[in-house]
Amino acid sequence: MKVVGVKFNSSGRVYYFTPGGCNIEMDMDVIVETEKGMQYATVVNPNKEIEENSIGIPLKPILRIATEADRKQHKKNLKEAERALESAREYVTELDLDMRLLDASFTFDRNQLLFNFIADGRVDFRELVKKIAQNYHTRIELRQIGVRDKAKEVGGLGPCGRFLCCSSFLTDFNSVSINMAKNQFIALNPNKINGSCGRLLCCLNYEDEVYTELKKDLPSVGTYIDTVDGKGKIISLDVFAKKATVEFKDHHTLVVALEEVK
Repeated sequence: MKVVGVKFNSSGRVYYFTPGGCNIEMDMDVIVETEKGMQYATVVNPNKEIEENSIGIPLKPILRIATEADRKQHKKNLKEAERALESAREYVTELDLDMRLLDASFTFDRNQLLFNFIADGRVDFRELVKKIAQNYHTRIELRQIGVRDKAKEVGGLGPCGRFLCCSSFLTDFNSVSINMAKNQFIALNPNKINGSCGRLLCCLNYEDEVYTELKKDLPSVGTYIDTVDGKGKIISLDVFAKKATVEFKDHHTLVVALEEVK
């Protein structure tokens, strides 16, 4: 079946809907129905085909292509969400809550006002919700997010000098382990392997599978092998050139081609 991929913001996940009889094109603004209410979205994949039996739940159709009136309403919602965020931050200071509000957003139909925040622990924000609800007569939701989500929302530059992957193209956070850094012979220095969020770099995932495949038939570091200079211990590997640096008892080293090692 043919589906349409949309995003609710530039760095968010892609969600899929059926065309619903609309002639959808790339970068088109549309109105869709979600669990939270009507939402304004932008098309990022107008013609994706998927197997019907691969869908767990029925997809909802796109309600309509956004009109000029819809665009004006969306811009109004964005401006009012900014004002709501400013006033909510004042309430947080007034109530002395140990939390930091990151952003606010209205659903297109204004049935819900959502705030994302970070905090070190649990926060009793019931009084904060009451104060916000006095100004905006709609459903208020506060969602606590993690440090990775914060980096995604705030953005920035990574150690590679490029914009953070999470804020530019990554839509889901895959698990990253310290073993991935070890597998790729990366020094276990927190300043080198941690990202802006303070967690392990997401990009450790990118080449881990390649290193695992290349190392499959190679001896591991610490293995003793016989060479023309005698028996020595492998202290480092070059998995791409398939060479190993071997150290001997007298501490001299030798680089050997691993194709010659049995």
